[in-house]
Amino acid sequence: MRGIISGLGAAGGALLLYSAFKDKKRVAASWTVPHVAPEEYHPKWDSNWDRRDPKSLVKPIKGKDGKYDVPEENTGSAKATVVRHILLIRHGQYNMSGKMDKERTLTEIGQQQADLTGRRLAELALPYSSLIRSTMTRAIETANIISKHLHKDIPSETCPLLHEGAPVPPEPPVGHWRPEQHQFFEDGARIEAAFRKHFHRADPGQEHDSYDVLVCHANVIRYFVCRALQFPPEAWLRFSLQHGSITWLSVQPSGRVTLRALGDTGHMPPNLLTSS
Repeated sequence: MRGIISGLGAAGGALLLYSAFKDKKRVAASWTVPHVAPEEYHPKWDSNWDRRDPKSLVKPIKGKDGKYDVPEENTGSAKATVVRHILLIRHGQYNMSGKMDKERTLTEIGQQQADLTGRRLAELALPYSSLIRSTMTRAIETANIISKHLHKDIPSETCPLLHEGAPVPPEPPVGHWRPEQHQFFEDGARIEAAFRKHFHRADPGQEHDSYDVLVCHANVIRYFVCRALQFPPEAWLRFSLQHGSITWLSVQPSGRVTLRALGDTGHMPPNLLTSS
């Protein structure tokens, strides 16, 4: 086995490992174990996955035995006390015949899907903290429609890291979908950076539960779900998401993550359910 290691930046981005196995090439993310098949890899839960475990933020004290440790009573100021809720919305159906992103606008069905998703979020009546959208046209249009149903004072912003892309090579491989190998290196680091930016437990000073709405893309959302639940990221293509669907993840103060909903489209009639 010959390994080629390439370091990629972008907000503390990811290190991807490229290995050549005779005639078969495989790309694996640095947080997996490249030499172990994904289906055989069952790691224990990493409680410090977001690097915000209180004990990792407080200076250790040398004990009588000469070993350094952080007493539990010293971690209070570094502990999160509330829950961060992250609601991931897939954009509505769009014009796939457009050659440029600006031409890939929402279809009439896509606009209806976005409107129904906005109504659903309004019905949930959650105290939304922010509305963050990808910089791609279909995500911006979807977010704009959704925002009409939410409180006007909710902070809104765009995040280029949420742009659609190819996170890591899927396992098992998909014959009809074969991006260039370099695309995984380029997109993977950016999407991983997006995960690290938006997924983490609350800051110690946060006093109330937060509810962030991220309007983005299917590949990004599926990858986020795998990373947040500490599933092998290569599994991201094993499930499908409908347009306008709602995926809801909650990050507890302890760092544990709960998947409350995956691709929920119960707010749409059957004739508006689309995925491509």
